[in-house]
Amino acid sequence: MMKRLIISLKILLLFTLLTGVIYPLLITGIAQVVFPVKSNGSFVVRNGEIRGSVLIGQKFDSAAYFSSRPSHIAYNPLPSGGSNYGLTNTEFRNLVNERKDKFITFNSLDTLTQVPSEMVFESASGLDPHISPRAALLQAGRIAEYRKFSPEQRQKLHDLIEKLTEDPQFHLLGKERINVFLLNLGLDTIK
Repeated sequence: MMKRLIISLKILLLFTLLTGVIYPLLITGIAQVVFPVKSNGSFVVRNGEIRGSVLIGQKFDSAAYFSSRPSHIAYNPLPSGGSNYGLTNTEFRNLVNERKDKFITFNSLDTLTQVPSEMVFESASGLDPHISPRAALLQAGRIAEYRKFSPEQRQKLHDLIEKLTEDPQFHLLGKERINVFLLNLGLDTIK
């Protein structure tokens, strides 16, 4: 009996060491060599200061910047998740209509404007940093007006949107998208 217990403890110790220490260190080491930026959080550093991560959305409320999609968790990565409201929930429908009206009003759009879904619905994780090119273009007029852009600067803004538009993953999965954080960083470079 004691012999089996000792063997079991040795096996437990061996697999704890293998799967709890050696394997994670090996995978972390490989990731650091093969994908150093991604494995460290894909942080964007400007002037020696971390400004954010391209993987996690951020809230932008200023009229001078592009708005991100709504987040139930205020972009906090620790409790990531959505609201879990169902489509038939009255509170959810009211919230979506309120967001639609707010987007139209904030961007001085026609009341019949078709608002892109990502501007009224939260992502499942609450952390999605992307919007569609259409959502960005609908906001471009507000930003250009607020920043008092000249026609040349307005063209640079549209060029920036086009330049930062990402194709669907593998040209197959999802839709075209733009990272709002990178778009807003690029926006500050338009002179």
